Amino acid sequence: MSVDDGSGSSRHTPLLVLGKITEILDAFSLARPALTLGEIQQATGLPTSTVQRLVTNMVAQGLLDRAGDRIRIGVRMAYWAAPAVKGVDVLTIVNPVLREIRDATGETACFFREEQGFRVCVAVAETRHALRRDMYVGKILPLHAGSAGRVLLAWNAELTETVLARPLEPITGTTVTSAERLRELVRQTRGDGFAITIAEREDGSSGLSAPVFDSATELVGALSISGPTLRMPLAVCEGWVDLLVGSAEKLTRTLGGRYPS
Repeated sequence: MSVDDGSGSSRHTPLLVLGKITEILDAFSLARPALTLGEIQQATGLPTSTVQRLVTNMVAQGLLDRAGDRIRIGVRMAYWAAPAVKGVDVLTIVNPVLREIRDATGETACFFREEQGFRVCVAVAETRHALRRDMYVGKILPLHAGSAGRVLLAWNAELTETVLARPLEPITGTTVTSAERLRELVRQTRGDGFAITIAEREDGSSGLSAPVFDSATELVGALSISGPTLRMPLAVCEGWVDLLVGSAEKLTRTLGGRYPS
């Protein structure tokens, strides 16, 4: 593929041009799937002339699609991406992301799935701090307490009704035991796109979680950060929301997934 990088010179190496193409593709996200040329320029910091010429070439090659002044990732990219994720174990993709989160925050990063009416830890990158929450692969926890449970309920209406129909047992003094209140919090989680909880499942502990979806917009699991409230007060949790949600989107995109409408 011959691509003009906007410089008017053929002396630039292919790797330099590919780097610019990658920057343009990285400008798109599930939250912002369509961008104008101006928005792409702002996101990449590339010269306007470079963006215009590269985008024109990328549209011609099917890497991007254009509708009016809006530009999207090309449908042809999905054709190429499908073999990349076919047959790949989700945990193969999840584990490196958990380590990235652990290294960025210093706290334990986990991935939870719903199994037979409970939430189960299926992957974990443990904190290196001596003071930590007890977490390991295979740990089974209730769905009605904690941020990961909140996320798993928020995108599964049938599961939510099942959980709300049974007694919500108190685990700590702040565990939500009112079905009406839990329903409201689940609805809020779906609207926010994440959940933060403090001391719901364990005194002196905090957690924040975000959803990961597959190509059918089905919930794959909940990506979480957890640790002692001493290191993770509400303000710290709120400061990590963008990191967590961005990581969950990265997993969703890698899996070829998309958000429910």
